Amino acid sequence: MLPTIKVCGITREEDIFDCLDAGVNWLGINLYSPSPRSVSLARAQELCSMIPDGRSVLVDVVPDIQKLHAYLDAGFDQFQLHFSMDLPNQTLSSWSELVGRKNLWLAPKLPPGEPFPEQLLGHAETIVVDSYSKHTFGGTGKTGNWVLFKGLKMLYPQIKWVLAGGLNPQNLRRAVQSTGTEIVDLNSGIETAPGIKDSVYLDMAIQALNPSNRE
Repeated sequence: MLPTIKVCGITREEDIFDCLDAGVNWLGINLYSPSPRSVSLARAQELCSMIPDGRSVLVDVVPDIQKLHAYLDAGFDQFQLHFSMDLPNQTLSSWSELVGRKNLWLAPKLPPGEPFPEQLLGHAETIVVDSYSKHTFGGTGKTGNWVLFKGLKMLYPQIKWVLAGGLNPQNLRRAVQSTGTEIVDLNSGIETAPGIKDSVYLDMAIQALNPSNRE
């Protein structure tokens, strides 16, 4: 069974159309202003309007409830929210209550060697495991901990686990085989610059996932 694909850090209309033509399942738009791939809310709304219903993913870091309301009004379907592990549980509850557990993608910053916080499982059906960085939230381009990912997926099979972090056409097939992931999150590995996707790299990634399509 081939994994489904999310492409994150969309900033251009042409990248939306390339992703849709390639069969990408979800497209992520980043509103976290420190990120080099972030866009304004107005621009995000323009981009979101070009994505078919059910396939847009808002990406941000610890938004307050007012921001999250605005993102809902902008038309996003899924909400990928990054946070550190010192975030109060009440904040997670408020996110889940507002957007719905099935629409919330939690992306915790998991320090190496620390136990997985099981309380997250009650707030979201989907959890993103990205490469750990002390100073940033995702988007590092560094390969994540595939052993950790596989262990979490086996321990909590009721959760939809998204593998992120440093995935590219060269390592994508090995990543899927090593982890058993059913969802992959592509970003810097198919770019020529932050927020600028490359259709050739995207096609190479699709082929890596489904080599039987090669002519």
